[in-house]
Amino acid sequence: MKHNAKALLYCAAWVFTCLWAATASATTTLRYTDHEPYGNMRTRLIKETFFRAIETESLGRLKIDAHWNGELSTSYNALTTISQGGVADMGTVVPEYTPDLLPRHQIFKSFPLGPASGNAQAAAFQRIFKDYRQFGNELEKNNVINLQFFLGYPVGFFTTQPNVKLDQLNASKWRTASFWHQSFLRNAGGVPVNMPWNEHITEALKDGQLDGLMVNLDSGHDIHAERAAPYIQVSPSLWLGHVYLLVMNKAVWDSLDVKDRGAIRRAAAATQKRLGAAQEANLAEMTNAMKREGATIHYLTNDELKAWQTATGYQQVQAEWVTQQENKGISDAGMLMQGVSSIINQTLR
Repeated sequence: MKHNAKALLYCAAWVFTCLWAATASATTTLRYTDHEPYGNMRTRLIKETFFRAIETESLGRLKIDAHWNGELSTSYNALTTISQGGVADMGTVVPEYTPDLLPRHQIFKSFPLGPASGNAQAAAFQRIFKDYRQFGNELEKNNVINLQFFLGYPVGFFTTQPNVKLDQLNASKWRTASFWHQSFLRNAGGVPVNMPWNEHITEALKDGQLDGLMVNLDSGHDIHAERAAPYIQVSPSLWLGHVYLLVMNKAVWDSLDVKDRGAIRRAAAATQKRLGAAQEANLAEMTNAMKREGATIHYLTNDELKAWQTATGYQQVQAEWVTQQENKGISDAGMLMQGVSSIINQTLR
């Protein structure tokens, strides 16, 4: 009996070891790169919602090895890094930083106004990506596929003087990064100034090199621009179009088991439902924080928003961009601009 008991214990131990080894060998670790430090709205949502859901939905078969703050790649090199593989399997890509590789994705920032709620903004991007496969094809041409998108905060206007009329900028000097926004400011009478984005921006506001910033609210708050430019004009309708794409190397995606790809898709669907609410909650928190810093927050009225939209001449700016892209051989630029415009305009009614 003792001999049989020992044999049974040995067999049980052997089976357990085999099962553990099989489970361990079935675990796939995916290395993630992000240019921002962990802790803001987007990075928390990625880690605490999307990545956690991937591990749960895959029953632990997928693990995420996340690297933040540009440890593996800068924001400008992220697309190339993930496309080439090796250093990172997946990561966040900002289309604006690679206009030559992702020209069609530049369309998103070409609108002065857009959906007023986080949920409506998320729904607009979801519909755009669903209805126009050209965006997904453009990513695949760069050997990546989009797993999930994340939103940016609305545009804010940080000014050193009160009561600035956005449709009458009167040769005031503004810093903004987007070529679209530079055109908008120029058409509204402002003078765009090229300047690296760092803590010296605040000094430039203090000493008069700049009169204002046109930037997403969180970036302005990150450098405490409100201390030098305390008059801030905001609205949830001030569309930024600054979408963050969480992409994966296509070869890595294709190598995953079908059930693991399904797990990622389910995790993305669950994350999608939380995007809008997360943005709105954090937007309110941020504006309150800037008020505590001494900022005066002015929420633009509908008339002020329409005046800004008219002053930007955005439709002419879009038409010029379409012509430039078509001259480069991107024959569907006009069709995509028209389609995206239709979706955005529907949210403004």
